[in-house]
Amino acid sequence: MTEHSNPQPNAPSQRIVLVTGPAGAGRSTAINALEDLGFEAIDNIPLSLIPRLIGGTETGAQPLALGIDARNRDFSIEGLLELAGVLSEKSGLTCELLYLDCLPDVLQRRYSETRRRHPLAPDESPADGIAREIALLEDVKARADILLDTSELTVHELKAEIENRFSTATGQGMALSIHSFSYKRGLPQGLDMVFDCRFLRNPHWDPELRDYTGLDLGVFEYVSADKRYDAFVKHIMELLAVVLPGCVDEGKAHFSVGFGCTGGKHRSVALTEAVAAALAENGWQVSTRHRELERRGVRFTPGALSKTEREASE
Repeated sequence: MTEHSNPQPNAPSQRIVLVTGPAGAGRSTAINALEDLGFEAIDNIPLSLIPRLIGGTETGAQPLALGIDARNRDFSIEGLLELAGVLSEKSGLTCELLYLDCLPDVLQRRYSETRRRHPLAPDESPADGIAREIALLEDVKARADILLDTSELTVHELKAEIENRFSTATGQGMALSIHSFSYKRGLPQGLDMVFDCRFLRNPHWDPELRDYTGLDLGVFEYVSADKRYDAFVKHIMELLAVVLPGCVDEGKAHFSVGFGCTGGKHRSVALTEAVAAALAENGWQVSTRHRELERRGVRFTPGALSKTEREASE
């Protein structure tokens, strides 16, 4: 495997993330997650105050996460879109509009669970307010730089998504996230590249391995013993060796790769760990996520299947 460096473009002076979306979609959770990553976070800020807040920024300034609420008295679609455009063109800044989307029926369920009134329909049903707000924000959603659907995400999963996408805001370089998933439940959101592992031999059909996961050495040995495994991983790494530096040159802060199999428990997990370990050895900042294991409540440590453990089986 060819070693390569992780070149980075010149870091912008300050990163600004404008966070918006319908009430109940998770804006507060996203703002808190960004604050945990080192952003200066301000929620419900009036649009008119934002230019003055950013006007005096200097090189290396702390990144800002600004929550924009449609309920604010000076909010307007035109004002928000104009502000995003002005900030995006301003020298020394990089501005991203993060839109948290959510299906109306999920928003309605969340309101019913909390027994809250919808802010845009205090004297009507939550469904009326939800429909009104979604229609109001339609143009903002279309303009968003990052569109994140939170309909099927738990609070912890939303925090993980934010961390994966924004963990490099302080200039640490492009972050990679490698995901395992089950095709039965569909593709995870936001993947840049997807590989199908279902052609590899399946540990599910071995009674001794069925109850284990791809984090276990025995499952990894079973999967990697497939005669097609080595060529598959070799071609993936060669492809990523071309794609990832190009993404860095384009200024991407985050790149995500998905590995899918039938149940999301064995083959995709083993491939995710193996490729993540290889990328980390080449100097990339890598995190892993195993969607189906998380949903089953399986406890695991990222990078659990280490290079040392794999070599111990040889």
